[in-house]
Amino acid sequence: MGGLLGRGRGIRAAGPLLEVLNAVELVDHHAHGILRGEPTLDEFRGLFSESPDPRQWPHVATGLTYRRAIGELAAFFDLEPTERAVYEHRLATDPAEYASSLLRATRTEWLLVDDGYPPPGEGTSWDELGELANCSARPVLRIERVAEETSLDGLRGEVTAARENGFVGLKTIAAYRGGLDFEAFGPSDPSSLGGRVEGAAMRDAVTAALEANEAAGSPLPVQVHAGFGDSDLFLPRVQPGYLKPLIERFRDTPFVLLHCYPFVREAGWLAHVYGNVYFDLSLTIPHVSRPAEMVRQALELAPVSKLLYASDAARTPELYYVAAKWWREALAEVLTETLEPR
Repeated sequence: MGGLLGRGRGIRAAGPLLEVLNAVELVDHHAHGILRGEPTLDEFRGLFSESPDPRQWPHVATGLTYRRAIGELAAFFDLEPTERAVYEHRLATDPAEYASSLLRATRTEWLLVDDGYPPPGEGTSWDELGELANCSARPVLRIERVAEETSLDGLRGEVTAARENGFVGLKTIAAYRGGLDFEAFGPSDPSSLGGRVEGAAMRDAVTAALEANEAAGSPLPVQVHAGFGDSDLFLPRVQPGYLKPLIERFRDTPFVLLHCYPFVREAGWLAHVYGNVYFDLSLTIPHVSRPAEMVRQALELAPVSKLLYASDAARTPELYYVAAKWWREALAEVLTETLEPR
């Protein structure tokens, strides 16, 4: 690899390797559908933020990542490098054509899609997303979505039949329903679920799903939201380290820790010491101003083969494009500066 890499540092020096990575098709193992309808300018800004507070959206325009994203999109569409030019181009273009152009530019071979968000009817389904991206797509089963519609026994049955029903993985948003420290929750009524599951009921649902998944043989991978997100979670309760008891109990289950910021090193340690743990930087890459620094932290301990790619793109097609572009650039930069002989 040393002969392939340039001798300088940074993205420009990573050119030879970046050319290779740009030619490699991606498996985006965690993504969501695109919202229907056209946003106002402030709503458009809000799509680049995890904040649900409309008062925050005007401030997004001053963010480093948003400004960089606008520049990337302007270059892609050959526009003036301004927010107004990008936004007006979006409004003037057929929505499907606009989304498809961005998704196809990511060079994605597979999309694994969590249909739990956006809510049904508000966004594209997993198969529609695959058509827009011109790639293969498969659904991921969100545990909490099933738990809110059935009993624990019904949930176990859905998980047992998940592979047969075409699902390629399970996903939990326990982080949004009380946090990842399952041992902190008290007892609950195990007889039924229904309604919004959180706290102890969420813990019981996730545990039942994991038990059924392993009992079925050849367990499906389980994606776990860890780290930052919108204001519906409490950051100190979503550290990846809280998953240690589950990782050790369900040793045959591949766990994939999603996002992980600002606990990237902690997730990297788990992937370093446990053979059934993988992780990604999905939501992190398009939201931080220095994506390469996150890749550096991730690979300080973890093997490269344990760090997966995902966009976690949702609601708006621009995020698919910038996530894929910045991921390739960040990975090329870190591998170049780390592996090139000095």
